[in-house]
Amino acid sequence: MRLNGRVNEVSKEDVDSPFVTLTRPEWSALARSTPLPLTEADIARVRGLGDPIDLDEVDTIYRPLSRLLDLYSGAVEGLHSATGEFLGERASRTPFVIGIAGSVAVGKSTTARVLRELMARWPRSPRVELITTDGFLHPNAVLKARGLLQRKGFPESYDRRALRQFIADVKSGRPEVSAPVYSHITYDIVPGETVTVRSPDVLIVEGLNVLQPASPRDLDDTALAVSDYFDVSIYVDAQPHDVRRWYIERFLELRGTAFSRPDSYFRTYSELSDEQAVTRAGEIWDSINAPNLARNIAPTRSRATIILHKGSDHQVETVALRKL
Repeated sequence: MRLNGRVNEVSKEDVDSPFVTLTRPEWSALARSTPLPLTEADIARVRGLGDPIDLDEVDTIYRPLSRLLDLYSGAVEGLHSATGEFLGERASRTPFVIGIAGSVAVGKSTTARVLRELMARWPRSPRVELITTDGFLHPNAVLKARGLLQRKGFPESYDRRALRQFIADVKSGRPEVSAPVYSHITYDIVPGETVTVRSPDVLIVEGLNVLQPASPRDLDDTALAVSDYFDVSIYVDAQPHDVRRWYIERFLELRGTAFSRPDSYFRTYSELSDEQAVTRAGEIWDSINAPNLARNIAPTRSRATIILHKGSDHQVETVALRKL
C-alpha cells in the first residue's frame, strides 16, 4: 500500500485481512492540518486513573481519529439525506453513534472522554453525549439472586434489552432519553437516579461488551444487537499481560482514593498491604476479568471499525482501520 508517498510492502496476511494497519507515524501524518483544540488542562480532566495519556498522545492518535470520525459522520448524514430524497421524505438528522469496547483497565474510558472533547469542537457535532454501559448492569440484588454477582461485567450481568432500547430511542430522534446511573463507590446502581441524553449530534457508548452479537436468549422479532445501532465502533486493544499489570497498578492507586471512602463497597481493600493488594488484585483479574476478556470481549475485536492497539507503555502503537 502507498502512504504519504512511501510504498510499504504488503504481505498476503495484510491482503486477506479486512483491516489496513498503520503504524503510529503513518497514522499521525494523515491529519497534519487538523487543529488540536485541547490543552494540558483538558487532558488532565479527562485522563482516567492509571492512564498516562498526554497531549502528545492526543495529538498523534486522537486528533486524526476525531477527524476521521467527523468525516464518517458527514458521510452518514449524506446517506440519510439521499435515502430521504429517494423516498420523497424530509430527512431529519440522526445522531451519529460511536461504540467503544475493550477490556477492564485498557483505557477505553479515557479514549471515550478524549473523543467527546475533540468531537464537540467540530462544527458538525457541537452536542456530544457519552454513556457508559455500567448504568445498565443489573442491580446487585438481582445479580445475587441469579448467582451472577461474581460475574459482574460478563454479558449476562447487563440488562441488554434496556441498553438496546436506550440506544434505539436516541437513534430514532427522541428529544429526551434517560439511563440509570452506576456508582463505582457503592458498586451498584444508584436507586432513582438517572442521566438524560437530549438530542445529541453524537452519542458515544462505552463498555466492555458493546460489540457482542445478539444473544440467542435475547432474540425477539427484531433480533438486533446493541452494535447494530453503531455507525462506527472502536476496540481498544493491548496484550493481556499488559492489561493485567495496568489493572493491578490501578488497584493499588484506588486503595488510597475510592477504596478508602467510608461508603466504598471495597473499603476493606484500603487496609491491605502492598503485597496483599497485589495478590488480591491478581486473583480478581485471573478469576473474573481475564476469563471475561478471553471469552467475551476479545472475540468481538474483529467486529470493530477501528482497532487501537496499545504497547506496554499505554501508547497506541498501531491503528487498524476496516477497509470499506
